[in-house]
Amino acid sequence: MNVLNSVILSNIDIPNLLPIMAIIVCIGGMFMFLAKVAVILRIQGDETIRPSSMSSNHRNLHVPRLKMTRVHIPFTFRLLETSNNSYDEVKLSVSSQVKYTLQAFWAVSIRELHMSLWRPWVELNEQTKTSAIVDPSHCQQLAINIRSQKPHNDLIITLKSPKPPLVLGAPPRLAYPLVVFLIRDCETDENLHPDETVILVNVVHLKDPVCPLPTSVLAQYLKQTSGQLSCLKQLYLATGDPFASDETNTNTTGSLSLAEPVACAGNGPLLCSDSIRDGPTSEQLCVVCHYFPLSRALLPCRHTCICAVCFSKLDRCPMCRAPITSYFCIRSEEYIPQQTEAKIF
Repeated sequence: MNVLNSVILSNIDIPNLLPIMAIIVCIGGMFMFLAKVAVILRIQGDETIRPSSMSSNHRNLHVPRLKMTRVHIPFTFRLLETSNNSYDEVKLSVSSQVKYTLQAFWAVSIRELHMSLWRPWVELNEQTKTSAIVDPSHCQQLAINIRSQKPHNDLIITLKSPKPPLVLGAPPRLAYPLVVFLIRDCETDENLHPDETVILVNVVHLKDPVCPLPTSVLAQYLKQTSGQLSCLKQLYLATGDPFASDETNTNTTGSLSLAEPVACAGNGPLLCSDSIRDGPTSEQLCVVCHYFPLSRALLPCRHTCICAVCFSKLDRCPMCRAPITSYFCIRSEEYIPQQTEAKIF
């Protein structure tokens, strides 16, 4: 037997065994690697489809709820959608619940406008009674100056092109084409709450050959009696109608409005129109469960589409998939079951 084994070994070419063993080891290692990757992908897939309640609650514990203060906005302003909206002619629609002064200016200096908005309301109010709220040296000319002695619904105003023609130059421009001020008429400030809106500022872009973007409202600012300056933005309400136009949301100060304090104002509270809780949100349901009424506005996307119960299970907006960094409530949440409320808060 020993003689036979020695004969077999002597006839085998030892160097040929090394490549074969290397191939076997490589194939085994590849199978082990693929098995490990499959297990990892399976675990990640299960977590994506069915995220654990622990991870979901952990995420939402770190999503801050922002303080929101209700504020009354007595003005509405919108651009009328017409083919003539250009430097030649602009049509506006304005409504007000109070007596007010409307002043519009062509080619207003961006720098000087923002500096003047930080002036105290007392100074701005006194200046409006005697002259224009914008210094003549900081704009091309005054477009219109009217004073309304009583509240009214939609009033159509047509602004004709300035003389000489408006010239803003090439971007980046140093002046806004058109700025419209709606200023509350106040003989005395004694009866006004510090949070009362006294000025609505509307910055309008006008389509021209140099900047052919459609005519639209670039920005809106609220000035309060206290001097607080906030940038007004629209909330995107889930209407359930995929064919609904966004033009109204873009060009009007509707009931679903959010005002964020301008950076220089510090960390003040968010401001919401006081009609937001009495609007269509009271009848609309969460887009996720279609059972509870929607009650939370998500930031930074500003979609108002979800209830408190479903909010605790998501870390992204169900409308646009943007990460949720913070939120605020637009209505009371008495509909939350007590056991669910304890888990959420």
